[in-house]
Amino acid sequence: MKNYLAFFLILGVTAASAHAPLPMLPAAPSDLVRVGLTDNDTSAGGTARLCEQVTFSRGLRYGESEANVLDIATSTTKANTPRPVLLFVAGDTFTGDHAAPELSRQIQDQAMCFAARNDMIGVRVSYRLAPSATWPTGATDVAAALSWIHGNIDLFNGDAHEIVAVGYGAGAFHVATLLAHPEFQTDRADVAAVVLVSGVYRAGKDASDSEKAYLGSDASQYNKRSVFPGILNVEVPIVLAWAADDSAGLVAQGETLKKTLCGAGHCPRATLLRSRDGIASAFGLDGSGDSLAEPTLLLVHQLEARGLP
Repeated sequence: MKNYLAFFLILGVTAASAHAPLPMLPAAPSDLVRVGLTDNDTSAGGTARLCEQVTFSRGLRYGESEANVLDIATSTTKANTPRPVLLFVAGDTFTGDHAAPELSRQIQDQAMCFAARNDMIGVRVSYRLAPSATWPTGATDVAAALSWIHGNIDLFNGDAHEIVAVGYGAGAFHVATLLAHPEFQTDRADVAAVVLVSGVYRAGKDASDSEKAYLGSDASQYNKRSVFPGILNVEVPIVLAWAADDSAGLVAQGETLKKTLCGAGHCPRATLLRSRDGIASAFGLDGSGDSLAEPTLLLVHQLEARGLP
C-alpha cells in the first residue's frame, strides 16, 4: 500500500483556474465526518491509510427522492485555489450492487479518497434504481446531481468548470446516456471530461434481467435508448476502459464504442484494466496493476492546463 500512497503523492495536480461565487448558496454543511479508520475496521482493505487526512460530508440531498443524495470527500489540507472534481457514478447493475451495502460503500470510499489525496474533490452520487426507476431516470438523476454540484461545489473549494464524471458499470451507461441525449441535459449539467468503465452502451435481444428491469422488456426500444448515435456528437475528452476479466459481452461493448468513436474522429483514450472487482480496483487501489489512476490524473492535469474556456 505504501507504494500506492507514494504514487498518489507524486501524481498530485495543480490548479489553473477559478470562478466567481454563485448567488444564494446554502451554508456549508455541518455534518462533516472525519475519516480515521484502522486496517482492522474494514474488510475493503487499504481504506484506513488511503483516507487519512480526508474529510467526508455525507448524505447531501440533490433531488426529491430519498435516493437522490451525494457524498463529498475533501483533503484536510486546504488548497489556495479551486480544485477539480472527480464525480463517481457507480453501480454493478441497474438494480444495485452485488456486494453488501457497507462493503460497497467502503470500496467506493477508497476511490473518493484517491481523489482527495490527489488534490481533487471526490463526489459520489447515489441514484434511483430499477425496477422502480426505469429509463431514463439514471441519466436525469445524474443531470440533477451535476446541477447541484455546479451550484454548490465552491463551498468545498471545488471548480465547477473542471468536473470529470467517472461512470462505472451501470453508471457508465447513465453518464453516457446523459451526454448522448441532449433532451436530458438540464441547466448546468455539463462536464469537462468523462471516464467510462465497463458499461453497456447498447443493449440487445440478449439483455440481462438487470438491463430489462431498467430499459424495459421491449427490445425494439433498445436502439432508441442506447447512447448511439448521440455519443458521436460529444466533444469533451473521453477515457474508455474495460477489464481483462470482464465478460465477453462487456468487452465487446467497449470495443464497439471505441471503434465507433474513432470512426467519427473522436477516438477516446482506451485502457485495459487487469481486474475489476470494484471501483477501487479499477483505480488500482488493491494493487492489481494496470488501472485508471494514471490516465485519469493525466486527463485532469490537461484540463487544468487549458484554463477556463
